[in-house]
Amino acid sequence: MTVPRDEDLLSRLVVEARQDLQRRRALIAQDLFERAVASYTPKDFTAALRARGLAVIAEMKQRTPTMGVLTQDYRPADLAHAYTDGGAAAISVLTHMAGFGGRPEHIQAARAATSLPILRKDFVTDPYEIAEARAAGADAVLLIVSALDRTHLAELLAVARSRGIAAVVEVHDEAETHVALETGAQLIGINHRDLRTFAVDIALTERLRKLIPPAVVVIAESGIRTPADARRVYEAGADAILVGEVLMRAADPAQQIRELTQWSA
Repeated sequence: MTVPRDEDLLSRLVVEARQDLQRRRALIAQDLFERAVASYTPKDFTAALRARGLAVIAEMKQRTPTMGVLTQDYRPADLAHAYTDGGAAAISVLTHMAGFGGRPEHIQAARAATSLPILRKDFVTDPYEIAEARAAGADAVLLIVSALDRTHLAELLAVARSRGIAAVVEVHDEAETHVALETGAQLIGINHRDLRTFAVDIALTERLRKLIPPAVVVIAESGIRTPADARRVYEAGADAILVGEVLMRAADPAQQIRELTQWSA
């Protein structure tokens, strides 16, 4: 499926996320919501990515806006088991309904099946979504620089800290990388896929890693399909890779994770 370059997919996905947030927000009383937030103690997402040479964040999603349905039989709990068995350092769960077929309940299903840290992958623009992630059993959220202005990003980073969970700040170019660093990001995801066009450029990690201090954890995202791709971004300085499509299409996701890092064994 080819996406027209003049269609701003990111804006559409953000609007859809906000609409679904309003629906979910109306379904639970605030006191019950806060109780659910407090009942979960987050795991150390950052430490999990530092614990090995190249960490794998294994992603689950039922479909994408550009590739359509990836699997008809989407079972988050089964995937969480497989990703854990394959040696993933963490799991990413898409919760965007309209674009990816996800919802926060998928985090709950994955959490019941694994002890690995979980990243809530969505187009987060509201503090409520950060608390909602923790209530569902997530340990980190994604904050996309191109979807937020600098002030809003700084505010959401502060909310994440106050809620006790990590924030992966996603960038796609040099200007966004500077914004991420200036707002205090300690986890930066370099997305090889342009969210406005969905074109992929795996060389971005090689360009942008040089701008980021060594103490900041860097995650290379999108377009990583082979062990050679994984090795390339590792040699460019990535601490972790986020892999989704290739795992969702694999007959044996656990083995696919092992193969991606077999060169480092």
